[in-house]
Amino acid sequence: MLRVAIPNKGVLSEPARAMLREAGYYAASSSRELVVNDPDNDCEFFFLRPRDIATYVGEGTLDVGITGRDMLLDSAAPADELLQLGFGGSTFRIAAPKGTATSLRDLDGKRIATSYAGVLTAWLGREGITATVVELDGAVENAVALGVADWVADVVDTGTTLKQAGLEVIGDPVMRSEAVVVRRQGAPLDAAVETFIRRLSSVMVARAYVLVDYDVQRVNLERACSLTPGIESPTISDLANPEWAAVRAMCTRRDVHKVMDELYDMGARGIIVTDIHACRL
Repeated sequence: MLRVAIPNKGVLSEPARAMLREAGYYAASSSRELVVNDPDNDCEFFFLRPRDIATYVGEGTLDVGITGRDMLLDSAAPADELLQLGFGGSTFRIAAPKGTATSLRDLDGKRIATSYAGVLTAWLGREGITATVVELDGAVENAVALGVADWVADVVDTGTTLKQAGLEVIGDPVMRSEAVVVRRQGAPLDAAVETFIRRLSSVMVARAYVLVDYDVQRVNLERACSLTPGIESPTISDLANPEWAAVRAMCTRRDVHKVMDELYDMGARGIIVTDIHACRL
C-alpha cells in the first residue's frame, strides 16, 4: 500500500486535494480528516502539517508527500523532489526598513528574523555573510518594529504585507518555492510511486493543454498543421467534401486563442476547443 502525506491546511492543502481527485484518487473533502483509505488505488493518505511532511517522508515513515520546496529545504530532512506540481508558487525574500539598505551585503552583522531558519542559515553560509538568525513562528514582518531584529526574511507572494510594515525587499530572491512531491533520499521508485507520479504528471499536462478540432481547406492544410503540430502529429480525417479535411490536435491552453484567430484568418472553420480531463503521453 502506498502511504502518502498531504497538507492538512494552508495554501497548498486544497490545490493538492484537487490534483489528487483529478488524478483519480479519493481525497477527503474535510480538513478534519487525519487518515483516508483509498482501497481502489491501494493508497492511504495522511493529512499532516505542511512543515512536518518532509520529516515523515525523509524518515521513511511515509512513501511520498506533497509539500512546499521551502518547507522541504527548511526541514533539512533526507528527502528529494520527485516532481514540481506547478501551484503554490512563492519566493523567499529578504527585506529591510525602507531606505536603510541597497544590497544584501549590508546584512553583515545584522539580526534577521525568519520562520525559515534552515533556509536562511544555509543561504548565509553559501554567501559568506555573518548575521544573527532570529527564529520566529510567523508574523516576522513585525520583528523590526518590535525591536527583536534589524531585517526580516520570509516567504512572500506579492510582498504587500512587508510594505505595510514599512519594509522593502532587497536583492534577488533567495529561493523560489512551489508545491513538490518528495521522496526519501535513496528510496527506490517502485511501481506504486511511479504510478502516483505518472498520474499527477498527467493532470498537469491535462491542465496545460486543450484539444482543438477544426475543418480546413486542403490547400491550407500544411500551414494549419504548423500552427497545431500536436504532441506527435495532428490527426487528419477526410471530409465528404474532398477539398476539405478535419484536423484534431493538442494545443497549449495559454496559446489557444491566438491559434484560433490565426486558423480562422486562413479560412479554417468549425473550430472547437475541448478541455482534457486526463491523459497519458
